[in-house]
Amino acid sequence: MTTMQLIFLITAAVTIFAGVMMVSVRKLLHAALWLILVFFGVAVIFGLLEASFLVIIQIVLYIGAIAILIVFAIMLTQNAIDDTYQTSRRWLVTAVVAVIALAGILLALFTWPQGQALTSTLAGGQQDIAAIGLALLDPEGYLIPFEIASILLLAALIGGIYVGIEHKGEEK
Repeated sequence: MTTMQLIFLITAAVTIFAGVMMVSVRKLLHAALWLILVFFGVAVIFGLLEASFLVIIQIVLYIGAIAILIVFAIMLTQNAIDDTYQTSRRWLVTAVVAVIALAGILLALFTWPQGQALTSTLAGGQQDIAAIGLALLDPEGYLIPFEIASILLLAALIGGIYVGIEHKGEEK
């Protein structure tokens, strides 16, 4: 086993552990800190793949902006540090939806063409931003997963707005 493989395995294990901890801890601030560790693990994996642009984006945009913004939003909200997640009685429905989503992702991973567009476009460690954009938007490459990710982000945004409105209604 090479050093790079060992670093990858350790980083992947830490990232998976941090992801599980992020969704299982009770305090929102602790979940945000685990999220920062997940983002850092993904940045290390991008570094192992020699994708320097993606490493910089991961660190500056996700860790430096989004995660820190979440931490500040939690800390500036009244009593947010002492608040815990509210447990819902609909956890079984949530678990079923999560399992269905995981099955769909695994099905897509194992039946999808292996993405020849991205690997052929970025051969030799080329770091051309235009080539990355073209590979992501190529119908033969990663267009559908790219659009699915945007739909998932939109669903998360709508869910966040719903939770915020529901929580605001409980305060009155």
